[in-house]
Amino acid sequence: MSARFYSLLLAFLLAAPSAFSETLKLPDNLTGFSSPAGESFLAESMAKEAYFPLASNFLTQKTQSYCGVASIVMVLNALNVPAPAVPEYEPYKTFTQDNVLSDRTETILPRQVLDKQGMTLDQIGAILSTQPIKAEVRHASDASLEQFRTQASSFLSKPGHFVIVNYLRKAMGQERGGHISPLAAYDEKADRFLILDVARYKYPPVWVTTADLFAAMNTVDSDNENRTRGYVLVSSPSGE
Repeated sequence: MSARFYSLLLAFLLAAPSAFSETLKLPDNLTGFSSPAGESFLAESMAKEAYFPLASNFLTQKTQSYCGVASIVMVLNALNVPAPAVPEYEPYKTFTQDNVLSDRTETILPRQVLDKQGMTLDQIGAILSTQPIKAEVRHASDASLEQFRTQASSFLSKPGHFVIVNYLRKAMGQERGGHISPLAAYDEKADRFLILDVARYKYPPVWVTTADLFAAMNTVDSDNENRTRGYVLVSSPSGE
């Protein structure tokens, strides 16, 4: 393996939890990040600009309904968006899963609702839009597999561009309901995306085929007026 790959792996390990020993077994269609195949996918990937900044800010969602909050915090910190002060970290500033929620986000998604049922795709986009960044929501029903592959891989090829996905776990062979996490890389040869799963107590980061991921996004969310799940393209206001 190249020195570049080892530096990527080291960056991930520094940000990783102490162990993945308690996580659930992966279905056969998903490839664990730390497996030999997973390492190979990352080494061969030409679309991994999001990897470094996301790995440096990799979080575990603080509650089982905070996958959207954790994903938003990771992306905001990766984009170096001006953050609020955090009393316990003074004089340093950073987004946390507490201070990212504000009076403005309360009008979009009341915390009482967030605590009970989590966040929808449109709420992710709306909350991101309270910050000085560009967030474009794409419902899977309004896109095609090819469009998703092209858009997401293009974003992952450019610095300062990120993709958050909203998908149904059971449609990918994982346990249970809807989930949200950021993408970190795309390997064209394997046609797989790397999901940095913010439920780190449950599943490790995984490589999933574009077809399986799109199918999991192209599922109806009853909490979002029966619209499909999908993805959010996030970048600086200029898109550069």
